[in-house]
Amino acid sequence: MRAVTQDVLGGPDVLRVAEVARPEPGPTEVLVRVRAAGVNPTDWKHRANGGLIGAPPFTLGWDVSGVVEAVGLGTTLYQPGDEVFGMLRYPQAHGAYAEYVTAPARTFARKPSEIDHVQAGALPLAALTAWQALVDTAGVRGGQRVLVHAAAGGVGHLAVQIAKARGAYVIGTASAAKHDLLRGLGADELVDYRSTDFANVVRNVDMVLDTMGGDYGSRSLRTLRDGGTIVSLVLSKLDPALAEEASARGIRTAAMLVEPDHAAMKAIAALAAAGRLSAKIAAVFPLEEAAKAHELGETGHTTGKIILTP
Repeated sequence: MRAVTQDVLGGPDVLRVAEVARPEPGPTEVLVRVRAAGVNPTDWKHRANGGLIGAPPFTLGWDVSGVVEAVGLGTTLYQPGDEVFGMLRYPQAHGAYAEYVTAPARTFARKPSEIDHVQAGALPLAALTAWQALVDTAGVRGGQRVLVHAAAGGVGHLAVQIAKARGAYVIGTASAAKHDLLRGLGADELVDYRSTDFANVVRNVDMVLDTMGGDYGSRSLRTLRDGGTIVSLVLSKLDPALAEEASARGIRTAAMLVEPDHAAMKAIAALAAAGRLSAKIAAVFPLEEAAKAHELGETGHTTGKIILTP
């Protein structure tokens, strides 16, 4: 089968398509023919520095939408021909930039017939991240106020929709050019981070989703009510003085990594099928143009998700 591989760390030019052995499903696993693979910021970061997966050679990618080709011993959830989508175990089980992948059957959910593979391939990692931050970690519920940073980004624009589906009042930070898009996704209030310091204008928030890191965490504390929650997707420690302030005010601070979750994938599938959750597609590239996909993503100016199609 064809797969995008790299032998050294570096820029997008290290990515190349090679012929590799097709994997075989083990017990309770499925073999999926990939129809679409999502590209995420974590992909180009790992390409450049190895990150959590170490030194190459390796094949990147965690988002998959495709068709079950074969099932392993003991697998009852799916049969060959079933359309599924899901996220390979992060960070260990990378490899979505390929024609086939294997993974435990419960990594996947059935792809809703209402969406195509490109749309489905854009959802898993980013939507699971948003779901696990908003729902599982912060317990967002109707009537609460949620602040989403980088609200037009891959995770951000899905978090806006999930928070709205939970009945929350959603505030987003994004450049002014992206405000109309975000209003269309349900955002109630928007702050142009280029002209306004959100920490000066946002108050009484129940939950902050910090996708940015840096000083966003400390500034976000000023927006939170006592007893609120800030969930960071950037694995960095809060300044001790700020952590002490958060603790004194009963504010929970949490840093999380996304993980496979069959129940959450089914919930995401239900939202997508109902038209309440959709990914903005920034661009679609063939597998052979993975380097171009990374180049585009690293500009930092895309809205939504980039997709590879084997």
